[in-house]
Amino acid sequence: MSGFIDFHVHSGPSLMPRHHDDHEIRQVVEGAGVERFVLKAHEGSTAERAILVGGGAIGSIVLNSPVGGANPDAVAVASQLGARVIWMPTISAEAHLRGSGRPETSVLQHLTFNPVPVCRDGVLLEEWYDVLDLVARDDRVLASGHIAIDEAVEVFTEARRRGVQRFLVNHPLLGHLGWRREHFAVLAELGAYIEVGVLADQVEASVTGHTATSVIAAGYPEELLVFGSDLGHRSFPDADPGIADWVAATEPLLGARRLNRIMTVNGEELLS
Repeated sequence: MSGFIDFHVHSGPSLMPRHHDDHEIRQVVEGAGVERFVLKAHEGSTAERAILVGGGAIGSIVLNSPVGGANPDAVAVASQLGARVIWMPTISAEAHLRGSGRPETSVLQHLTFNPVPVCRDGVLLEEWYDVLDLVARDDRVLASGHIAIDEAVEVFTEARRRGVQRFLVNHPLLGHLGWRREHFAVLAELGAYIEVGVLADQVEASVTGHTATSVIAAGYPEELLVFGSDLGHRSFPDADPGIADWVAATEPLLGARRLNRIMTVNGEELLS
């Protein structure tokens, strides 16, 4: 397969060990069949970096403590520089910090940031309202990052009320995020897309023996699934062969038509 969209790509410079830096990543992912890709950095914004990478690179910003967490100025600047995806906290997420030491967070254990709270007693903190208003104003994608799925539902519900139209749930089956089967119906009602991909499947298979994609695809509308490899860390495969192996393993499960829709059409709809 080729010409598809990857919503989750890591490169260097980074505080984490990466297979490639920004000078190399475009050629590498294009060689693996990727046409457009979202550069993600736990350390902050990739908006400027994506401009320099060029081609199909798409910038984003992760709202961890290094950028001030719920910082509307950081979001406004990144968005004006072309960032299309606004990620809720990852390394700074309270769910991530509670999951420290679990298999799915082990490769990130040497990178620690201050916590960035999102909810208290199940209610979104008001400090996030300005961030959501900017996401709505600029019509950006709001991604859940590493916050708990219950928190993501709360954030997306308020964001929808404030005019946000595009939602992405990242690797929801990772154990520390608190996924429950009833989340399928709630997230589908919100029109949230769910990411399936290489790293999430490898982690889930190592813990349960089955892939996250097999579980999600069996219970969620196919038109709301997109591809996000989450590759780049040296503890996991490089984009090639990682993506090629994932496609080979996933096509018999989903079928060529369904897989092609997830990796191309749905991604275009989320970004269009």
